[in-house]
Amino acid sequence: MTANEDQEMELEALRSIYEGDECFKEISPVSFQFRIGDLEDTKAFILDITWPESYPDTAPQISLGAFFNNRISAETKQLILSKLEEQVEINLGTAMMYTLFEWAKENQETLMENHKPLVTAVTLTTSSEVMTPTSTAKKKEKKEQLTKAQKRRIINRTDNKGELPRGWNWVDVIKHLSKTGGKDDD
Repeated sequence: MTANEDQEMELEALRSIYEGDECFKEISPVSFQFRIGDLEDTKAFILDITWPESYPDTAPQISLGAFFNNRISAETKQLILSKLEEQVEINLGTAMMYTLFEWAKENQETLMENHKPLVTAVTLTTSSEVMTPTSTAKKKEKKEQLTKAQKRRIINRTDNKGELPRGWNWVDVIKHLSKTGGKDDD
């Protein structure tokens, strides 16, 4: 079989195996993402794998460059990639995507044992930075200002209690009656 035939067969197998699995995402016919672990798990990571043209005879390109992985230290990423490269060398020449995904799921704990989540929170240090969010909140609470003409139209439309007269929006009444049907003339 040629490399393209092998890729087509493996792609079909991956689609049938991971159909409906939220951890697997096919970016293109030669590029995939697979999440190892639950979304809430601090030790979860996403593998980006891309097939070169001569895959499976050559190794796929594996990356941990997804934004989801930003909280993982560079040392941990390098460890994961080196362990996955070892698995790629073992399986070179065969369809290996399922094997890599399952191996990574089974060995997630050992791959992430030295993982310490990176803190990426932004800290505010000056009092002016602390006051900025509250001032924007005050702006949102501000009511829309009406012009004099708009105020006059509202006053002319309402009675002395500030209520609109009954049936003022007759278009909605007609729509309602056309949907529900009026009185039957039996």
